[in-house]
Amino acid sequence: MSENEKDITEQTAREWLTNRGVKIEDIAELVYYLQVKYYPDLTMDLCIKNVNRVLSKREVQNAILTGIQLDKLGEEGKLEQPLQGIIERDEGLYGVDEIVALSIVNVYGSIGFTNYGYIDKEKPGILKYLNDKDNGCHTFLDDIVGAIAAAASSRLAHSAEAAEAGD
Repeated sequence: MSENEKDITEQTAREWLTNRGVKIEDIAELVYYLQVKYYPDLTMDLCIKNVNRVLSKREVQNAILTGIQLDKLGEEGKLEQPLQGIIERDEGLYGVDEIVALSIVNVYGSIGFTNYGYIDKEKPGILKYLNDKDNGCHTFLDDIVGAIAAAASSRLAHSAEAAEAGD
């Protein structure tokens, strides 16, 4: 893949997030929510920096594009049954949306799994909005956004630990 194609993929993933109502700052607020109790001097700028670094990863971009495309097809009623109904309802036993999200979490190690599980259960901030069926079909996107926040939190924790160790 050429550099131009890589740039287009990242740019498209970022645009699709924005078009679905998710700003980088929304995800950074989730990172802050997850990490401020461990890092009292944490700033939103640092949270944004870590979110942007996560979004620069190809695996993350692929998950964003795949998940949002499936959500859009579900919203437009363009999937075949029974998948159409499953995605429209965001059925609890479906689980494929979480598997896509876990591919993002996995980029930064096991600490991300705990962060993801916690934020997925709590649904603060933008996650509450995305989980509301009145705001569209976001079966994949709510999990993807939570996973990006969890991965950015993990990245932040790893960076802080390295800084404390003098690396």
